Amino acid sequence: MLSTFSRWLTYILAILYAILGALLFFLPESLAPIFAWKVTAFMTMTIGGWCLGNAWLAWITARRWQWNLVFSALLYLWLFGLGELLVVINLRAKLNLSHPIAWLYLATLLVNTLAAIVGFVDWLRIRPSARSSRTGFSRLLYASVIFYVVFVGFLGFYGLTATVGAPGTNGGIFPEIMSPFTLKSFGMFYFTLALGVVPFLWNQNLNAILHHGFASYGLIIFITLAALVYWRLFDFAAKPGGAAYLIAYVGVGVAVFIMLRKYGTGASN
Repeated sequence: MLSTFSRWLTYILAILYAILGALLFFLPESLAPIFAWKVTAFMTMTIGGWCLGNAWLAWITARRWQWNLVFSALLYLWLFGLGELLVVINLRAKLNLSHPIAWLYLATLLVNTLAAIVGFVDWLRIRPSARSSRTGFSRLLYASVIFYVVFVGFLGFYGLTATVGAPGTNGGIFPEIMSPFTLKSFGMFYFTLALGVVPFLWNQNLNAILHHGFASYGLIIFITLAALVYWRLFDFAAKPGGAAYLIAYVGVGVAVFIMLRKYGTGASN
């Protein structure tokens, strides 16, 4: 497995994401006007949901810390930190660092990037095996992985490359108009979610995908809760695409729940 230092960085990252996420998720109305870029309260709460989900993912991954169990969860976490930091660097002219919450966001991404670099160097040095004694996907599960990579990857790529005003960015799916900073940050989030499960296209490690689903479940729960809190913003009659936003999270949540109930959380590898 990777080094103890890498493991402790992952624990620290879990704590940072938990603090950042709790502030953004529970105080969105207060923190939205002073966040690192222009966001609404709903966007702030949703970003808080990402952070709380990342906190759970990082914590349970550091607890289990077997490469052949946690490799995909770590891959997502590393790519998320690197990707979101690249968004910040690319749009640094629009970055607002006048409040500590913005510095906390930036510091968390920097620690995440450090964890990614240390973890990647460890992987190059140790080359741990990602094989499991419990392998083999059903056809349905493998097809689901393909669909997830293509669909979520497309959403991420579109968010990263689309301009404000393009189809779907003008409140058509997410119920509010996003600034370029928000659009690219959301796009990077989805893109890294897709990249995190790409290894399962050739490595049918059942325990690893079960851990990935279990570790990622916080993302589904908190982002869905944010949407329910701001339910009033959705106008399904005028903008039916908003239903797709909610259905996607609920659908994935139900599917992953059924998978975990049937096969377990992958704890034994």
